[in-house]
Amino acid sequence: MGEREKGVTSITVENAKLFVFDALTALGTPDVNATLTADVLIEADRRGHFSHGMNIFHKIIMDIERGICDATASPEILSESLSTAWIDGKNALGPVVADFCMNLAIKKAKECGFGVVSAKSSTNASIMGYWSEYALKHECIGMAFTNSGPTMVPTGARDAVLGSNPLAFAAPSHGSDNFSLDMATSVVSGGKIEIYRRKREPLVKGWAFNEQGILETDSEIAVKKLLLVPLGGLEAGYKGVGLSCMVETLCGILSGSRFGPFADIWSENRTEPADVGHCFMAINIENFAPYFRDRLHDLLSTHRHCEPVDFAKPVMIPGDPARLYRKKVAKQKGIRYSQQQINTCQMIANRLRIKPLQCKTSN
Repeated sequence: MGEREKGVTSITVENAKLFVFDALTALGTPDVNATLTADVLIEADRRGHFSHGMNIFHKIIMDIERGICDATASPEILSESLSTAWIDGKNALGPVVADFCMNLAIKKAKECGFGVVSAKSSTNASIMGYWSEYALKHECIGMAFTNSGPTMVPTGARDAVLGSNPLAFAAPSHGSDNFSLDMATSVVSGGKIEIYRRKREPLVKGWAFNEQGILETDSEIAVKKLLLVPLGGLEAGYKGVGLSCMVETLCGILSGSRFGPFADIWSENRTEPADVGHCFMAINIENFAPYFRDRLHDLLSTHRHCEPVDFAKPVMIPGDPARLYRKKVAKQKGIRYSQQQINTCQMIANRLRIKPLQCKTSN
């Protein structure tokens, strides 16, 4: 679900995308790559996933400036079969690699029922749900996975040796009423900890540990060395650990990228290419039982019509919170960013000598 931002500044979706596009093209990024990256970053914010949108843009800019992300590069197929492909991301922008891989997985699924594409040498591709949903308009189920630097602590351990390793699964129902799961394998992502630090707000107890292995609520302390609690918390953290290992197998081991404790933590001090691993899958629903959309619609409807404990909080399915946040953005005619985020964007604009974010102060 989206962050509860104390938004003081409202930016239209179009202006937010234009800012990202202008900044990237100022660094020599081809228009098509800049447009794609702007689309996914701002879509993350549009869904309320502020940890994966504009919040990470300054790091993308820094990686390009240092030459450890090649904004002009295109992915390369290393080997492929009828249903699989292994990709070298060439240290390109993550969204460029993800777009290439997911489209290839869909193409293979349409031809032979199932497509799996794994990539190495990529960079951060923002929200995985954006890519899994690519498959929906092609009558396919879509899955997207990515590994990340070691920030999650296995149950009973002191050190972080796994990433939050997000996974996404999307399946088509009727119209826009689809099933769309997009989640980290930790209780929260590292980006969410960073947002709370920026807002100088305390963390919810159970999100992160400190270096003494005690649950930490001070966001300033927690962000210095991310030690995230696995999904399932103190008692059932093996579930998050297991899911993280599954994603790592698909993205790190299968692709040949860095993995687990050897993966790189994304920081402003990074000097080497990230070598992020991804995996994308597509399943052609036309190869299986008929009436898939109808049957899934029935499942989702049954779920939503469960009697709620609190009638002010109706039962939702994965994807509903993001849909509701998009409606909120449309109603308020813009995305509301914190002043800290606006200040960061202003610094980017000044450094690259581009037009700053066009905004209006909200009441």
